[in-house]
Amino acid sequence: MILKPIEFAESALCDLEDIFTWYTGQQVPNVGERLVRELFARTEQLAAFPESGRIVPEFGVKTIRELIHPPFRLVYRIDPAVIWIVRVWRSERLLAMP
Repeated sequence: MILKPIEFAESALCDLEDIFTWYTGQQVPNVGERLVRELFARTEQLAAFPESGRIVPEFGVKTIRELIHPPFRLVYRIDPAVIWIVRVWRSERLLAMP
């Protein structure tokens, strides 16, 4: 089995930082730290199973998928050589094409 590398786009890293900052502002930095750690760990399955996430309903594009980790959506793009984690958003937030 060939494992694909996983990369985090700057937008996704900023999302993760915002998540941690928000929980810190709510006086529960341990919750933010735990969630960010869980979100990073959740992406590990994609190296071996890149199509394991569902196709993002708003786009309907086979290479743009998401993993749900309540209350967040890990949105990623499958490229031939790498998997890009592009956004980490609240589950209820709808996505729009840039």
